[in-house]
Amino acid sequence: MNDVESIWHVLTTRAVLTPAQADFLFSEGFDPHREQLYAMADEVRRREVGDDVYLRGIVEFSNICRCHCAYCGISALNADASRYRMTRDQIAETIEAAHRLGYRSFVLQSGEDPGYTVDDLCGIIGHLKDRFDVALTLSIGEWPREAYAAFKAAGADRFLLRIETSDPALYARFHPHSTWERRHRCLMDLKELGYQVGSGILVGLPGQDGASLGRDLEYLRALRPEMVGIGPFIPHPATPLAAEKGGTLAACLTFLALLRLYLPDAFLPATTAMGSIDPQGRQKALRAGANVMMPNVSPMENRESYQLYPGKICLTDDAGACRKCVERMVTAMGRTLNTGHGHIRRKVF
Repeated sequence: MNDVESIWHVLTTRAVLTPAQADFLFSEGFDPHREQLYAMADEVRRREVGDDVYLRGIVEFSNICRCHCAYCGISALNADASRYRMTRDQIAETIEAAHRLGYRSFVLQSGEDPGYTVDDLCGIIGHLKDRFDVALTLSIGEWPREAYAAFKAAGADRFLLRIETSDPALYARFHPHSTWERRHRCLMDLKELGYQVGSGILVGLPGQDGASLGRDLEYLRALRPEMVGIGPFIPHPATPLAAEKGGTLAACLTFLALLRLYLPDAFLPATTAMGSIDPQGRQKALRAGANVMMPNVSPMENRESYQLYPGKICLTDDAGACRKCVERMVTAMGRTLNTGHGHIRRKVF
């Protein structure tokens, strides 16, 4: 059995990829077969979760962050970043405007901002759940287990916390403020508390190779999150990794397709970062297994200040324009935009 035949056998049986097979999947040698992989993933997507593309609006409510992530444009290391923090009422006004556009699922995203207490965030969550019939995902980083429990009790439905890499040494290299073990423990706490959990990785980090991506895939399969968001590493000029080479769309699409094969019923976003490195990046992701779109619905005055990476698209498009653009994109592909809460209905695989 040659390399390609062995890989198709592994993928169709959802067996564990060997390091050599994973390396081959992310090498130029696999390029002639990559479209076949995407098509396979798209067929699994169609069969397992259907043609709906779920809409989730992102509200970037603070770009203040205590963390020193080496790749991030809003890291505490970036002294030149223009910082902002939204109040409860400003967040509610933003949700209300997007709610009128048909959004019923939102991601509240921020840096790890010490200016919000647990009580502050619980108050924001409870206020939004009382006023609007919406599903809320939090993307606010690492907190103690009791804080996660409080957010859940206040009404949070989901939590998005990317592991970024399954390699503790690689994690330590880019996250001097924390440890991989702490990050993993946070994800375990979230699962044990009953959240619908989202995680994910950065593709193309310096020092990452195909074998490490294969280990990332196995980590995520074992974690079995309800959503997995991935994106390319895009070097930011105000970070220690400014001179490094960025990740590629081909590697992102390959990992996305593998996720669809190994986590058939998961929510997989066509991320903004993919669209930022390729004008057709999100469409290509939708053809490789993705079934979620996450437009930015944040106030226009904050968009420029929340740049995790340079070249981010849609900074000058308001929420209404983005809503129309996403719907045109989805319907042009013969898919249906789902504006409901988007709670997962798990299957057994």
